Amino acid sequence: MSAPAPSSPATVTARPLERQEEVLTRPALAFVAELHRRFTPRRDELLARRAGRRAEIARTGRLDFLPETAAVREDPSWRVAPAPPALEDRRVEITGPTDRKMTVNALNSGARVWLADFEDASAPTWENVVLGQLNLIDAFERRIDFTDARGKRYALRPAEELATVVVRPRGWHLDERHVTVDGRAVPGALVDFGLYFFHNAHRLIALGKGPYFYLPKTESHLEARLWNDVFVFAQEYAGLPRGTVRATVLIETITAAYEMEEILHELREHASGLNAGRWDYLFSIIKNFRDGGPRFVLPDRNAVTMTAPFMRAYTELLVRTCHKRGAHAIGGMAAFIPSRKDPAVNEAAFEKVKADKDREARDGFDGSWVAHPDLVPVARASFDAVLGDRPHQKDRLREDVRVTADQLTAVDSLEARPTFAGLRNAVAVATRYIEAWLRGLGAVAIFNLMEDAATAEISRSQIWQWTAAGVVLDNGEKVTAELVRAVAAEELAAIRSELGEEAYAAGRWQQAHDLLLKVALDEDYAEFLTLPAYDLLGD
Repeated sequence: MSAPAPSSPATVTARPLERQEEVLTRPALAFVAELHRRFTPRRDELLARRAGRRAEIARTGRLDFLPETAAVREDPSWRVAPAPPALEDRRVEITGPTDRKMTVNALNSGARVWLADFEDASAPTWENVVLGQLNLIDAFERRIDFTDARGKRYALRPAEELATVVVRPRGWHLDERHVTVDGRAVPGALVDFGLYFFHNAHRLIALGKGPYFYLPKTESHLEARLWNDVFVFAQEYAGLPRGTVRATVLIETITAAYEMEEILHELREHASGLNAGRWDYLFSIIKNFRDGGPRFVLPDRNAVTMTAPFMRAYTELLVRTCHKRGAHAIGGMAAFIPSRKDPAVNEAAFEKVKADKDREARDGFDGSWVAHPDLVPVARASFDAVLGDRPHQKDRLREDVRVTADQLTAVDSLEARPTFAGLRNAVAVATRYIEAWLRGLGAVAIFNLMEDAATAEISRSQIWQWTAAGVVLDNGEKVTAELVRAVAAEELAAIRSELGEEAYAAGRWQQAHDLLLKVALDEDYAEFLTLPAYDLLGD
């Protein structure tokens, strides 16, 4: 892609990487600089607006659908643009980071879509940011392969069998410290989007596809409007028709759940669907209602399933909203990682995954996520049983669904309560995940589940909430900072014993332990764990 460059491109301050010149070209950095100068000021305003809205939630203890956008919700005439052929059938999507092995395996997985992740499943080391972009370019040029430790070589299948790539850039809140414009760090979202779009938009069109994106951490329709303006500018810059870019928005914040129609409306010529997450959504509820008293205290994270009444309200409203407006509704993650050592664990987990995907397909979802290639046929069977040869079920309008504002936050309808085992699990999982993230790994198998940054967020937020609320656990113990520190110390000692001194010393376990306690116990709640963690992340 070529276009007139602004007076100065973005500046790269990181150590050089092999082949980085193929990604960090002067024209590409000029495009990133133009995105930054045009859109970062609005990004800053929207982040400030988030803080103001949070303060209002703290004051009122509730959320509601926006009265000022009622006309958008009540207007029956508008719909999003028809899906392009490559996104018409999305019955199974696999997620994962853009390292070389994952790139090959995800594209070959049999899934219809690969969510190529620069966000929660990728720790934003400079190597991951740049080489992830290079791996995607190599994949589209069919010059990528991978040889594992056993010497087995993996190469791409024929083009017609490969998953369609949908890239997830970082959220608006994260900066990329290695790329600056006029002395200021560029938002990671604009770096990820800009480099991918610049290098691949025309290449993808030649392959019969296009530049497709998942948009994370969106909190309002105004943030969706900003993304839409980014898309419009990028397409004009590249000489592409409006609507070439397509975006699926993750409805993974509680505030966005009240603005689903407005988000689709803002993106309507670029929208292709909405996705219903789980961990980030629960994290968002805790974050926004953390001072709302016992009514908003969540039980153990694994006790809050998608069948909980307030989660059912959220997912059914999402399906109804999407189909009313002609968009795809994409379900949540099956995070189980099959075990080669324990068939009994696999059998039980596969049954749970099947039940979850059967429910989503029956509810009207058009597709769903998995974290491992072995789960692709499981999820596909669930959707095949409902869809048959149809690419989706957007004709199911779910007009039976009626969701009130209060139903979306009816956390107190849960019967489960916090347990000591849940506290220990939150500490164990968060410690293990944060340590891996600090070493540059964003997708980590822990206790047979694929965990990403949302894992650490929900874990540390639950610890924070339970401590602040003085929750009494099932064993009669009250959650205090002292109890949390004791459990964390025990967990660190157990990890040290399990690994041995040499392996323990090679890791970043003490830093992970210390960071977890900071973001779980500090009175001043950190909006995102990844903000202080980024300061500790190696280059």
